[in-house]
Amino acid sequence: MKFLSPAISRFARLRLSAIEHWVEHPVEAQRQVLQHLITQGQYTEFGRKYQFNKTFRLRDFKASVPIHTYEDLKPWIDRMMAGEENVLWNTPVEWFAKSSGTTSERSKFIPLSQQSLDENHYQASKDVLTLYYFNYPESDLLTGKGLVIGGSHQVGQLNEDIRYGDLSAVLLQNTPFWGDWIRTPELSIALMDEWETKIEHLAQSTILEDVTSVSGVPTWTLVLFKRILEITGKASIKEVWPNLELYIHGGVSFVPYRAQFEQLIGGPIRYLETYNASEGFFAAQSREEDEGMLLYLDHGIFYEFMPLEEVGTTNPQTVGLKDVQTGRHYAPVISTTGGLWRYLLGDTIQFTGTFPFRVKVSGRIKHYINAFGEEVVVENTDSAIAEACRLTGATVVDYTAAPVYFSGNDNGAHEWLVEFDVAPANMESFADKLDNALRQVNSDYDAKRYKDIALRRLIIHALPRGTFNEWLRSKGKLGGQHKVPRLSNDRIILEELLGMV
Repeated sequence: MKFLSPAISRFARLRLSAIEHWVEHPVEAQRQVLQHLITQGQYTEFGRKYQFNKTFRLRDFKASVPIHTYEDLKPWIDRMMAGEENVLWNTPVEWFAKSSGTTSERSKFIPLSQQSLDENHYQASKDVLTLYYFNYPESDLLTGKGLVIGGSHQVGQLNEDIRYGDLSAVLLQNTPFWGDWIRTPELSIALMDEWETKIEHLAQSTILEDVTSVSGVPTWTLVLFKRILEITGKASIKEVWPNLELYIHGGVSFVPYRAQFEQLIGGPIRYLETYNASEGFFAAQSREEDEGMLLYLDHGIFYEFMPLEEVGTTNPQTVGLKDVQTGRHYAPVISTTGGLWRYLLGDTIQFTGTFPFRVKVSGRIKHYINAFGEEVVVENTDSAIAEACRLTGATVVDYTAAPVYFSGNDNGAHEWLVEFDVAPANMESFADKLDNALRQVNSDYDAKRYKDIALRRLIIHALPRGTFNEWLRSKGKLGGQHKVPRLSNDRIILEELLGMV
């Protein structure tokens, strides 16, 4: 099949001129996206309420349409799920991506029009391949199979026309027939819901395939790799799949896992990060060496960026591409071809560069610790734990942390629960190195730690293997994109986990 590589490379690069246009003219591309959205939206009930027919400029749009959370849009979405048309979007919406946060018992149902599938999710995925082949024209990526470790693919039907499932299920159900030629496993395995059984079937069914790429969240990918090595008796994944050249990841930071991947794979491959969710496909690394992911600006999503200090205020303000600054934390606000209007996504990002615009995910609006003014975000803790692992030889499966509040004569602290794959030889030494690394990456934390005036050294507990999965199972959220929040500003999750030990 390798003789096909030059032809595939040429075909994949046909889209390159369009990509170059929106990369070189980002503001213009976004202006056109907004115009398209408003033009389509004016025929909807939402558009009539907010007078889209009188909206000609971004200023008008921002003045007329308030920023929405999911709860704000839920009454509109409920009507769409009951079969009403022209509510939030002017074309039929027959699919909804079921999404739920780990700590929330209530699911979200994100509307997916055919436009949002074609122009966003599928087109963005194809653009990832286009840029990959542009940078690596000799690649054999598409001459083998892509192993996709998706979510738990339950598909439900509300009525004759309306169906729902997690995003992976929706995308698989709507993938063109040729997608089966380049994807593994077969659909019946990909659609399995019970994760322990699913991992076994994934391992058994893919061992003999020519897998050239793998995509999935790091935690479950590691579980699969280890099981494959157990079955085959091989020393490395490269012995099983010698043509493996790419791992695509997203959802959680890859930093704490990279060393484990390199050890298990046992040979050089490329790693690319993507930023996508039920609400949309937003960005992807165009090259492995890039800091940050290229923001996709011509894929049916209009972006605004809310400075973090505006989150939670009465009338939060947003800025556009022209006014963003590198290094600052922003909460993305999106409008989409699925009918999300000025929707507060819930993530926090930082721009690593402008022209072209590159971003990295720094955390979630609700996932941080700021009990003492330290403003610790997930990016800080991921970096710190990776450094502590590097210095001690430990490897981490997952972790979570929360504050310990002032009590008696004791100052506050951060309490960490860590599940190790390889535990450090000395836990206290690991805690010292973790604490010092966190002080290096967060000056506010360092200031609070000065002479233990406000914060004493962090507290750490090693959890038994499997504790995090058991907690997720207890919430009905084991598998796929579900994960334990790594930071909480309260102790609810931490206490639940400690109660399981």
